[in-house]
Amino acid sequence: MGTLFVVATPIGNLEDITMRALRILKEVDLIACEDTRITKKILEHYQIKNQTISYHQHSSTGKIDFIVGKLKQGGNMALVSDAGTPGISDPGGLLVRAALAEGIKVETVPGPSAVIAALSVSGIATDRFLFLGFLPHKKGRNTLIKEIINSEYTVVFYESVHRIIKALEQLRDAGLERQVVVCRELTKKFETVYRGKINEVLESLNNDQVKGEFVVIISR
Repeated sequence: MGTLFVVATPIGNLEDITMRALRILKEVDLIACEDTRITKKILEHYQIKNQTISYHQHSSTGKIDFIVGKLKQGGNMALVSDAGTPGISDPGGLLVRAALAEGIKVETVPGPSAVIAALSVSGIATDRFLFLGFLPHKKGRNTLIKEIINSEYTVVFYESVHRIIKALEQLRDAGLERQVVVCRELTKKFETVYRGKINEVLESLNNDQVKGEFVVIISR
């Protein structure tokens, strides 16, 4: 059987990729991408000419079966997400589980991860933390907000540009009093880190251009 390589790719700055990741992307028989257009920007930047196939949250079980079938036939494949480490708050985990269920070797090629990058510059205790991925849009959201407020751990979650203000306002209205760090566009040109009490962070965000991807960290 072949090997499925779970390859971390840059979250913004294209220089943030390992030499091993570049070698694997060159050597595998096929690259499964969350969005082939985004991955091809990386491949073209490093002059890597390799075949790609789309694999994302809307992919059918037939797509998973196809990829697993190629691996069972001896092909080596790389799994990449749009940014960061596959399987962390994205559909890559489903493919990894399917491969493991068939006895296929799964190997990590570690590298960038937005949650780890944000924690590393937060200045908040990181020896224990609770990662929640993206908060649900509706069902269960209020319950999760309460769990964040009552958590004994540092809490980290992702939020989109469309919901970042709402999420912070919900935390404020629920009585959050702990320190907050919000990281925007990490490793990119307009990287910004907002720190302080939640009202201070909200004020800064409301006075700034709220664009990009966000990681929110709540101190314990």
